[in-house]
Amino acid sequence: MTRLTAALLAAVLVSGPAIATDADISQAAGGLQILDARDADLEAFKWVARPLVVFADTPNDPRFLDQMAMIEARPEMLAERDVVVITDTDPAARSAVRERLRPRGFALVIIAKDGTVNMRKPTPWAVREISHAIDKLPMRREEMRQR
Repeated sequence: MTRLTAALLAAVLVSGPAIATDADISQAAGGLQILDARDADLEAFKWVARPLVVFADTPNDPRFLDQMAMIEARPEMLAERDVVVITDTDPAARSAVRERLRPRGFALVIIAKDGTVNMRKPTPWAVREISHAIDKLPMRREEMRQR
């Protein structure tokens, strides 16, 4: 075994298994990151991304399912606006995201890059409407001018 082959093998073994799940593949295809609220820190996204938080009291809530289907159908529109989707369907887990935003039942919350809550919706919203709301934000308008 050559030194190069040994080094590559060691690097692969140290990095651990690289197994892609269905969720990883769908996220990579649209370029949109979807996180569970238990794994998300809103402060980490400040000035980097626009969190779009989808709350429900259960993952079987028809409104939650509709909202996620709409998001997954057009992920590229949200990805180009630096959106990261955060989901929370377990009120009992009392995630930091849920504690900060305090939803009641289903809620869709758009957070600007500066960390302020821009909009709250009690019903699912089409990706096109979410995109239009984001495009009206001052920072997003500046981003569009610079491109």
